[in-house]
Amino acid sequence: MSAVLQRQDDREHIHSLLKSQAIISPNYDWLACMVASWTVGHGVLPDYLGLEPAQFNALNRHFFPDYPGLPEHAPSGSKLDFSRMLEKNDLVNLLKQFSHADNQETDWIIEIIVAGCLGNDHLWQDLGLWSRSQLSAMLAYNFPALAAKNVHDMKWKKFLYKQLCEAEGLYLCRVPSCEVCIDYSKCYGSEE
Repeated sequence: MSAVLQRQDDREHIHSLLKSQAIISPNYDWLACMVASWTVGHGVLPDYLGLEPAQFNALNRHFFPDYPGLPEHAPSGSKLDFSRMLEKNDLVNLLKQFSHADNQETDWIIEIIVAGCLGNDHLWQDLGLWSRSQLSAMLAYNFPALAAKNVHDMKWKKFLYKQLCEAEGLYLCRVPSCEVCIDYSKCYGSEE
């Protein structure tokens, strides 16, 4: 069996173990997918999933209390673009502004999403989710008003950064609308 197929099997096995410990929360399955991917080196999430150690331990106790041996460190080392760290607080504030709940679970989701934004792939892949539809559902659940603004199905990472630019009154694009832009396919279209 190739190493890639073995990692895929490992990820699915870990996910099924995590799901067997299910806590009732819409975020549970998405987190289980991200953790399962992260433990086998998929995605770019850094140590502790991008959370502070205390947050990681609290998330682990809350969602996966019976799953032994969740690693604290990213197995393959993360591949983050630290040049985007300047926007970290802005992304956190944007997501908090649009969150439907102000609780610890939402804070964990925000920090993990922001860590995923530091990757160079599609956000769902950088987070270790298994499809774009999972990311869309997670964003719609946790940030419904923000997700509703993505009426043209823009790629999520580009959409979040576009929201930051618009909040600052920055419009760098010179074309009158996205539909006539030569880079349209880079912002919209399939991510699968």
